[in-house]
Amino acid sequence: MKSSKLRINLLSFLLCLILVSGTVIHKTWFAKDVNENRHITVGFVFDGDESAPYSYNFIRAIHQIESQYGDKVTVIPVRNITEDHIAEALDTLAEQKCDLIVTTSYGYAAYTKEFAGEHPEIEFIEATGDNANTDPVYDNYHTFMGEIYQGRYVAGIAAGMKLEEMIQNGIISPEEAVIGYVAAFPVAEVISGYTAFFLGIRSRVPSATMKVCYTNSWGDYVMEKEYTEKLIADGCVIISQHSDTIGPAVACEEADEPHPVYHVGYNQSMMDVAPTTSLISTRINWTPYILGAVDAVLKQKKIEDHVSGTVRGNDMSASFNKNWVQMVELNTIIAAKGTQEEIDQAIRSFKNGKVHVFKGDYIGVNPDDPNDIWDLNTEFKENKNASSPSFHYVLKDVIEIVDYSEAE
Repeated sequence: MKSSKLRINLLSFLLCLILVSGTVIHKTWFAKDVNENRHITVGFVFDGDESAPYSYNFIRAIHQIESQYGDKVTVIPVRNITEDHIAEALDTLAEQKCDLIVTTSYGYAAYTKEFAGEHPEIEFIEATGDNANTDPVYDNYHTFMGEIYQGRYVAGIAAGMKLEEMIQNGIISPEEAVIGYVAAFPVAEVISGYTAFFLGIRSRVPSATMKVCYTNSWGDYVMEKEYTEKLIADGCVIISQHSDTIGPAVACEEADEPHPVYHVGYNQSMMDVAPTTSLISTRINWTPYILGAVDAVLKQKKIEDHVSGTVRGNDMSASFNKNWVQMVELNTIIAAKGTQEEIDQAIRSFKNGKVHVFKGDYIGVNPDDPNDIWDLNTEFKENKNASSPSFHYVLKDVIEIVDYSEAE
């Protein structure tokens, strides 16, 4: 009798186990089928178009989305949107039922976040933004950026080695090692970048100094070219930029000087327009994060759990370690001997955490508050708390801000 009851109970247990297992398997396969058949629409808002190096870096990501996901993802790009027209652009993309919207300019961040709060059904990822983790925090609003100061520093090493060569060959004296920098705005992102570039140069040429001019525009070809010409006239022998056009590279290539004026670019190789003067470029590779975000939305996962990088709440960053920052095409014809080997070594050192960029015998002064001073004998750790750069100090005595607008 007990044996019969035992057999019945055992059979009942096995039957329940089969039913439960079947349900779990069915649910697993059902969820898999839902994700496999899911289609999403992704909107992009650009402040430029394919002709602007900055915007084109994001367009690279669109090409990769289309290649990798085919008809699973529909991409809707909206181009040449100024900050005062971001509202209309986001309205248009929301009306087209976008599941994910990518905004690509710092100036879009405030309104994009506000819009995200009104549209919890849409995921928003804002490049270069710094407000994802400030109140109010929205689960569907995210910021991201590559740690580009590392690429700037490595580009500075390449520029510094060229300066060394020019000094050794008697083309310039150590005191004539003057760098020019065409900068968009006096904000932390730009200041952090040109400081890292300068300190990379100084790691090779301790006598180097730098002149920085602001265009107060992200993309004004005519002004960027004109200001580069003025920097050259003021004795600058290498020019770099944090601005979005090829104007500075063209000006270097056209310079009528006793010696070439070399150029270091941003966002893309500029060797096509400056084949005899463009040394190297660096860029943020936006594709890894954007592809990860697209995949997360397709699979209905949290973005920060699905993308590889440093996570700080709803904000993410990474650098060479995750291919978020890249060096672009060293011009080996004009670069100093051994430059590629030094670049490779510097990137390895960054990956191993052995480079301390914002450190040295310098005093930095906040241009907005002269009482805010940072002594770089104590290292400033960039991107410690956010993907958006925060170094906002001009190095005293070695970096000069010049204003060419007064002469216009």
